Amino acid sequence: MQRLAMGLTVGVWLAGTLCHTQDDGKIACYNYPRTTESYKKKLWDGYQISLGPARNAQGGGDDQCTAAIYNAAGRVVFRTTGFGVIFDEDHTGEDFDGDGKPEVVFMTDEAGGAHCCWIYNVISLWPKPHKLFDVGAGAAVNFAKDKDGKTIIWERVGGTTEYTGGVDAPFAERVYRVQGGKLVDATPDFCGKILSPGSEDYDVWTRVLTPLNIANLKSTKKVAIGEDPKVEETVSALLSRAQQHVLCHQYDDAMADLNLWPEATRDEMKHNFADSIKSYSPEFAARLTGPSVAK
Repeated sequence: MQRLAMGLTVGVWLAGTLCHTQDDGKIACYNYPRTTESYKKKLWDGYQISLGPARNAQGGGDDQCTAAIYNAAGRVVFRTTGFGVIFDEDHTGEDFDGDGKPEVVFMTDEAGGAHCCWIYNVISLWPKPHKLFDVGAGAAVNFAKDKDGKTIIWERVGGTTEYTGGVDAPFAERVYRVQGGKLVDATPDFCGKILSPGSEDYDVWTRVLTPLNIANLKSTKKVAIGEDPKVEETVSALLSRAQQHVLCHQYDDAMADLNLWPEATRDEMKHNFADSIKSYSPEFAARLTGPSVAK
């Protein structure tokens, strides 16, 4: 849970010294193993952070750690609370929104320690403190720069989970640019790279989705977790590729992939697939569940 408050106009660069760190060198609070220390660090123009166990935690686990940014008057201008919180020193100080001023970045665990879903909270302190965006609900996030030196963010997005175990869960890549301080989906700009030889995902799909493996999948009577590891690998690759086509706005290609599914359970699968993509592709999700779904 996060909240923002009014603050003061700030300057530019990161300064100050670190008071304490975890054994892993991070300014962080974890629910397990339980962190008992609190930490402070100066930023710039009188701002500083405080991070550690939450005093008012209710014991449910999802509010055990908290971090706040204070202005020069000692007033809280941002707070985040979760199962764990990390001050991201690697990305704090970067200018994400292009205004020439640095941002502050926290990572908040909103999944109860489930080894996923560390949300990156990116906060600007200029002209007054405000959150730019959150990113990271998927399996992984990678911050990079394009050829012009502007930030691009790669997020590993999970797909439908009804047919594969955790290791084989389908995933696809979504790419964002930061425009006007907000995340803008730029995935189609990168699909030439994602859907080409040399891309790790593309090479896996090419290796797994052979005519023989597709034929074995189409003849499978029951597609379920743990039924057949070889079929499960094929399912993971097929659903991942279909999901990537959706993120690339290649909807006919996505439908062609989904139509390789065993006919007896194809409509059911399409409904599950639609549920997994409807937040970012509601039109295609509706196409999958409508009365005229392509068979």
